[in-house]
Amino acid sequence: MLTAKQHELLHFIHERLGETGVSPSFDEMREALDLKSKSGVHRLISALEERRFIRRLPNRARALEVLKMPELAKPAAPVAMRSPLKVVANDVIEIPMHGRIAAGTPIEALQGTEGFAVPAALLGPGEHYALEVSGDSMVEEGILDGDYALIRKVETAREGEIVVALIDGVEATLKTYRREGQMIRLDPANRHYEAQRYRPDQVAIQGRLAGLIRRY
Repeated sequence: MLTAKQHELLHFIHERLGETGVSPSFDEMREALDLKSKSGVHRLISALEERRFIRRLPNRARALEVLKMPELAKPAAPVAMRSPLKVVANDVIEIPMHGRIAAGTPIEALQGTEGFAVPAALLGPGEHYALEVSGDSMVEEGILDGDYALIRKVETAREGEIVVALIDGVEATLKTYRREGQMIRLDPANRHYEAQRYRPDQVAIQGRLAGLIRRY
C-alpha cells in the first residue's frame, strides 16, 4: 500500500515521462507535491524504489523508470482529513484508524480507512483518530510498540505535550514537543534515542495524545 504522497509522486513521474520522455527534476517534484524541501522527495523516491514501483537508471542524471503502477490503489486520506465519529454502542465510539506512526526514527505515516472502537470515557471533547505505535522511543512514558495512541486533532502544541508531528509534509512521529530557541525540539522518552531538532516551517502539529489502548 502506498501513502498518499508516494501515490501522488508516482503518478507525477509517470505522466511527465509520458509527456516528455524525461524524468522531472527534484525541484519540480518538490513543487508538484508542495513539499518544503528536497529531502522529502529523496525519501519518497527511496520508498518507491524499495517497493519496486520505480528504478533509477545508472550513469544518467534525472533518470527514473516507472516499473509498475498500482492497479487499484487509491491515495490514502491525510491525517488531517476530517472524519465524523461513529457511535457503535452506548459507551463505545468508532474513530478513524490512520495506520502506524513511529515512536522512534520517523517513518512515513501510512493512512487507512478502518474504524477503531474506543470506550467513550477515554475521549474528551474534540475530534479524534487512532494510530498504532511503531517503535520504542517513548517507552519511558509508558507508550510501547504495538500500543494504540488516541489522538485529538489540534494544530498547535504547548511545551511538554506529546504530539503527532508531521515532518516536511512527509513523515510523522510521536514525540514530546518543546521549543529550543528558534527551533522545535521533539524529545523521545528513551535514553538510547536523541532529540530531533527542526525549523518551525518543517513541523506541522497533527494532534495531541489523548489516551492509550493496549491489547493483550
